[in-house]
Amino acid sequence: MHRAVFLDRDGVVNRKAPEGQYIVRWEDFEFLPGVPEGIRHLNEANFSVVVVSNQRCIAKGLITSHQLEHIHRCMIDELAAANAIIDAVYYCPHEVESQCACRKPAPGMLVRAAQEHSLDLNASWMVGDSDLDILAGKAAGCRTVRILRPETAALVASDLIADSLLEAAVKILSS
Repeated sequence: MHRAVFLDRDGVVNRKAPEGQYIVRWEDFEFLPGVPEGIRHLNEANFSVVVVSNQRCIAKGLITSHQLEHIHRCMIDELAAANAIIDAVYYCPHEVESQCACRKPAPGMLVRAAQEHSLDLNASWMVGDSDLDILAGKAAGCRTVRILRPETAALVASDLIADSLLEAAVKILSS
């Protein structure tokens, strides 16, 4: 069994779109500062790095699964060019009202990744910028890190707090 760091995408890996909007083209995808370095630190410490992301823009008809997978392929390739490896990407395409097991705060994406990649959830971390991310990590049995955003209030406590993925990686590796 391997340990992993699960990353929310929007707000952790890339800049979020304005409220009510979505990243639906690669041209609109902007990495946050320190992301390649943070992922590289995790890779060097033998953590698997897995992106888990709610993507209701598919259910809304704003983007197809194929188009989203193109964005994720570009993300993976650009990070790989910086020696930062994403081992897998999981996304929930369902609407908020869906009763699916994959939409965070449900732990379905993390559990599925653990099954498919032999990951030890109890030795793993979830890094996110929302209560949904922290709740999903806790429900899966992971420790959690919240990336603080001035515009969001934290109602659910995380194990650690960081300002960026790079800071989160340093804190995970020193804990």
